[in-house]
Amino acid sequence: MKVLLSWLREFAPITGTTPEIAIQLTDLGMELESIHQIGTSLGGIVVAQVLEIRPHPDADKICLVDVDLGDGEALQICCGATNMAVGDRVPLATIGTEMPSGMLIAPRKMRGQASNGMLCSGREMEIGDDHEGILILPPDLALGLPITEALDLREDVVFEFDALPNRPDTLSVMGVARDLAARQGVPFSLTEFSPPTAGESAAGESATGLSSVQILAPELCGRFVTRVISGVQLGQSPRWMAQRLIAAGMRPINNVVDVSNYVMLELGQPNHTYDLSKLPSGELRVRWATEGEQILTLDGVTRSLTAADGVIADGSDAAVGIAGVMGGASTEISETTTDVLLELAWWDPEAVAATSTRLNLHSEASLRFKRGVDPELAPLAGRRFAELLSAISPAQLHPDQNDVAGNLPQAARIRVRLNKVNGLLGTALSREQVQGLLDPIGFVTEPVQDSGDGEELLVQVPTWRPDSSIEVDVIEEVARHYGMARIPKTIPTSPHAGELTQRQLDRRCLRRALVGAGLTEAMPVPFLAPGDLERAGLAADGLLLANPLVAEESVLRTSLLPGLLKAVAYNASHRQNSVELYELGRVFRVGERVIADPGESAKLDRVLAGETEHVAVVLAAKEGGAAVELLQVLLASVNRWGLEPAPLAVELVAGELAGLHPGRAATVLLAGQEIGVVGEVHPDVLQAYGIEQRLAWLQLNLDVLLQIPSVVPQATLVSRFPSSDMDLAFVVDEQVTAESVRATILRSTPTAGSSGWVAARVELFDVFRSEQLGAGLKSLAFRLRFQALDRTLTDEEVTVVRLQVIDQIEQHHGGRLRD
Repeated sequence: MKVLLSWLREFAPITGTTPEIAIQLTDLGMELESIHQIGTSLGGIVVAQVLEIRPHPDADKICLVDVDLGDGEALQICCGATNMAVGDRVPLATIGTEMPSGMLIAPRKMRGQASNGMLCSGREMEIGDDHEGILILPPDLALGLPITEALDLREDVVFEFDALPNRPDTLSVMGVARDLAARQGVPFSLTEFSPPTAGESAAGESATGLSSVQILAPELCGRFVTRVISGVQLGQSPRWMAQRLIAAGMRPINNVVDVSNYVMLELGQPNHTYDLSKLPSGELRVRWATEGEQILTLDGVTRSLTAADGVIADGSDAAVGIAGVMGGASTEISETTTDVLLELAWWDPEAVAATSTRLNLHSEASLRFKRGVDPELAPLAGRRFAELLSAISPAQLHPDQNDVAGNLPQAARIRVRLNKVNGLLGTALSREQVQGLLDPIGFVTEPVQDSGDGEELLVQVPTWRPDSSIEVDVIEEVARHYGMARIPKTIPTSPHAGELTQRQLDRRCLRRALVGAGLTEAMPVPFLAPGDLERAGLAADGLLLANPLVAEESVLRTSLLPGLLKAVAYNASHRQNSVELYELGRVFRVGERVIADPGESAKLDRVLAGETEHVAVVLAAKEGGAAVELLQVLLASVNRWGLEPAPLAVELVAGELAGLHPGRAATVLLAGQEIGVVGEVHPDVLQAYGIEQRLAWLQLNLDVLLQIPSVVPQATLVSRFPSSDMDLAFVVDEQVTAESVRATILRSTPTAGSSGWVAARVELFDVFRSEQLGAGLKSLAFRLRFQALDRTLTDEEVTVVRLQVIDQIEQHHGGRLRD
């Protein structure tokens, strides 16, 4: 968007230097892209008179022109244009002139002929768009007169900025002036335009009798206003208007089209002109296009429409324009036009945007309509159009107008909380200050009485700001006009984000402990092939998927065992026989529900009953004792269950468990709750998976384990006296677990509170089976370390404890000391 400083000052007494105004515009949200000074680079261009025109002797497309600057001497100029005649007044750029484009005029020769300057077109001086020939000046201008004086060219400033999609009001000079006036604290005024009006026509018809409007698609068109202007004479626009249009980036065409564009740029209301004589009965109707309907638009292209495109049709229902995008060629203004029908409408932004995008037809009008035009602006824009046209043409506005309503959006009324304003902006504005910032830009404010949420304002959003619909939009307006630079830079306080839950911390501790123990994480998919559960010695009760990606992944797992067994088997096939793997994953429980269809007997249906998270460990070429030791490490890793001595008792209950060795498996209990299983994988399962070495197995239910209340471990004293070690091997039944024997040993030894000395360590270091021991028996070898806090233990004291331990093992486990 380009706006001229002089144009802004027609709405408000804008003050300040160009850089100061540029900073204010940027601070208001209109990010400047460039600033152009116009009318300052035409020094050296003067009025000259053509004395003689003759052909160039050596060039067909160049002529030699002698001109007089008022001193009576002929000056030869080489020129490529031929539209001038002897006696014409023309602009001449003299030697040393720097043109607006930056080109420096210097003496030169063209095909051997001297050229002492350059005759200029309007485009070369950037005061017009005509480049077909030299600009012909009025014949009464004095020779040698500077062109700026001859054409009353004044210096001006053009501010070019990017009009943001959420600021439709900045697509007009009036909207920019309103914002800038509010920032500077100067009054903004809008002239009440009063064009000359005509009476009834020769046939006794008023304007409403000359035309009529029907809105057949009210959701498409919210308002349609027409005015009739009679006595129009097509011609060129005055130079001041053409210069403003050029500075604003538009090409002057003729007085009617130029006035239409001028009003759109000034007020932000797109409009369209029809030759009234080309409209049957002067009737217009708004409707949706029919599928495949065609129209020849003003750019000379025939376009095919769809039922989602809006059109304006004439009395015969022929389309004469694409709603909000471009008019049709059939009713175009021409040199024979005398009566003009002016259209000023409000179109649905989404409909215009969709049509413009589909047709790849983007116009200045469609840009404004799809961002939102003020629906109350049409009557004012009509009067402004007639006033401008009547000033440059013997045109008169008929007093009556057609004003037909469709479905218009309602302007928002928003409750704005003062504490919300200051909370978002980091300010301490009072209610009066907020009102003082909003009222000048058309946001009408009214205090809310007896508000239970602090001071509030009821804000009526102006019709030219459809982008403001919620409280934060109004707060943004407060921030813009208060000044972003005035808001102090602070670091807002907020709750600390990203903190891990206790569950996440525990899971990370488990992972660190497992990796620290030398294990590698495996991530098998949670889907199994049919038969995988049976091969792993588990019940075939996995839930079948209704739409598996592949048949080999069609069963939801009920245990982590099958996936890790596959991983071990794969590694073994690649000669990696001692892998130690772990997995953190979910297993799925299967339930049943009763289905009773009318007229049929009830039946059971298997359904997903839930899922739980487990951690599982498989140790290749290791016995079950290695898994028990790792169990102790895992329980200590989450820093919730101490082990030496154990505040919460860990108990292993031997038994036959699915998929595990019948004599080398146990259920793990913690604080009396079952949390998992530990032991060795069943030999038949190993054979089914092609695994030759023994596998230690541990699987814990994290959903249960992590719900057990934590116990803070107690610090223990460290003795400075020597310890006494002994090794004891017990022959026990195969069903007796090593952990239960270890627990019995700990209960049999003295505690620090009773005698000042304790069993500092009890660890299993060997498990032995042989024919000499007998069938169903095994040897468990433990290393015991005793240490007193206040002295060195005597042999007699250690011997007493040794006998107590042997006696307890015999009583509780039926074991005997191995010879």
